[in-house]
Amino acid sequence: MTGVPASAAGGSGAKPVRGGKLGTAAVNQASLWNIANILTMVRLLLVPGFVLLLFHNGGYDPAWRSFAWAAFAIAMITDLFDGHLARTYNLVTDFGKIADPIADKAIMGAALVSLSILGDLPWWITGVIIARELGITLMRFWVIRHAVIPASRGGKLKTLAQGTAVGMYVLALTGPLATLRFWVMMVAVVLTVVTGLDYVRQAVVLRRKGLAAERAAAAERAAEATEEALRAAAGTTVGAGAASGPVAGSVAGATDVRGAGADVRGTVEARDAAEAER
Repeated sequence: MTGVPASAAGGSGAKPVRGGKLGTAAVNQASLWNIANILTMVRLLLVPGFVLLLFHNGGYDPAWRSFAWAAFAIAMITDLFDGHLARTYNLVTDFGKIADPIADKAIMGAALVSLSILGDLPWWITGVIIARELGITLMRFWVIRHAVIPASRGGKLKTLAQGTAVGMYVLALTGPLATLRFWVMMVAVVLTVVTGLDYVRQAVVLRRKGLAAERAAAAERAAEATEEALRAAAGTTVGAGAASGPVAGSVAGATDVRGAGADVRGTVEARDAAEAER
């Protein structure tokens, strides 16, 4: 439950780059059948196996609960490895991005609910942890259009505390160890609540920033559109003015021609009249 989706090793023939950034090309080139995705699928398959082992022989057999603890421990370890492979080799698949968080929450949720059914763990602890995990998942989807909430150190510490506490509850511990596991679980619950509130704060801040950026971008686009409209209107006005100049000149020229013609006719008539008098 690290918040880093599991991914798959590539089958495209391209050499993976260690420590590089996860890009679209890596997503497209990654193959479904690879070690990272296989680990994720193993973790999913371990969920029903863990439940069967935990409830076998009434749910209170120390030997079978040890087997259940081994299955739970393997599931938690594979979560660390598939995430590490994804970050190291830049190998991501859509299946890994969906299946990894499902596998994380499935194994932890199954363990919490099973322990509460057996009466080993108070239901309120199970409710708090599961409600937090589901709430944060919904919160991530709420802000995913604006930004991605990164996994914090507190979140990783919370995951470690939860895994340790649940693992101690799966084992049939007695005496001081049974008391110790209670306090470890209390630490896990506190970290669960505190990191959950921090995620809510981050989500609200990121959403506000995202909405502000969208409004600023919309205002900029509107300003650009207005500027283009003004430029177009100015160009139309200049064109109309340029067209009116030649027209006016043509009209004036025609008037001058008509005036010149009238003067010529008047001159001819005056000359004819003079010759008649002579």
